[in-house]
Amino acid sequence: QVQLVESGGGLVQAGGSLRLSCAASGRIFSIALMGWYRQAAGKQRELVATITSGADTNYADSVKGRFTISRDNGKNTVYLQMNSLKPEDTAIYYCNVNAATTGPVSRYWGQGTQVTVSS
Repeated sequence: QVQLVESGGGLVQAGGSLRLSCAASGRIFSIALMGWYRQAAGKQRELVATITSGADTNYADSVKGRFTISRDNGKNTVYLQMNSLKPEDTAIYYCNVNAATTGPVSRYWGQGTQVTVSS
C-alpha cells in the first residue's frame, strides 16, 4: 500500500504563486509516473501535469508556461510549481502515482489540497 501526503495549497491572489508537494511512502519498489490532477466545483477531474521516472513531462494546455512539475526520486516526492495563477485555477489538486509495491503496479491518489485564487 502507498500513502500520499500533499501539502502547499492555500489562498493566493491572481498572479501569485504556490508550490504543491506530494510525498509517497510505503513499501514502494518503484514509481513510474507521477502527476497532478485537479477538480473544480461542478466539473470533472482533469489532468494538470505528469512526469515520468525519466523526467519526461506533459502539461495541460491551460497551464503550459505557468506550471512546472518536477520530482525527487530519492524522496519519492513530486512537486508542482504554479506561477501566474488565475482564478480559473481554483480547484482541489490531487496527487497521483503509478507505483510498484509487493503486487502489480497500481494507481494511487492523494487526499487533495485546496487551491483558491482570488481575483
